[in-house]
Amino acid sequence: MTEFTPWASLAGGALIGLSAVLLMLAEGRIAGVSGIASRLLPPFRNGLPGGQFGFVLGMVAAPFVVTAVTGAPIVQTVSSNLALMTVAGLLVGFGTVLGNGCTSGHGVCGLSRLSPRSLAAVVTFMATAFATVFVARHIVGA
Repeated sequence: MTEFTPWASLAGGALIGLSAVLLMLAEGRIAGVSGIASRLLPPFRNGLPGGQFGFVLGMVAAPFVVTAVTGAPIVQTVSSNLALMTVAGLLVGFGTVLGNGCTSGHGVCGLSRLSPRSLAAVVTFMATAFATVFVARHIVGA
């Protein structure tokens, strides 16, 4: 069972919202992580992707910074099944291309702009996530 952590979740949500606002102010761009990560790959638009690299590096470095500041390790459980993780990654990548965005772009930025397209995307990927968890936990028994 997943722990209920309202204060940590509130702080994390506030930081995600703040980073989305800061990116919009600084770059005029929506904070869609899949789009930011895809701009790290050639062909580069608008020169070399320094800002995008910094954004992704910040996401990767964040758990290490939290551990250094708090002294508490970050506990994250991810499957060690490489084939499963590869298929999951490909499905997520396909979904972000098909949906023209990801949870951060549609869920954080799109919903806050009252975008009907983002609402449809969020409903679709949340329903898919609920169904996937149900199947994994209650049918497959993972």
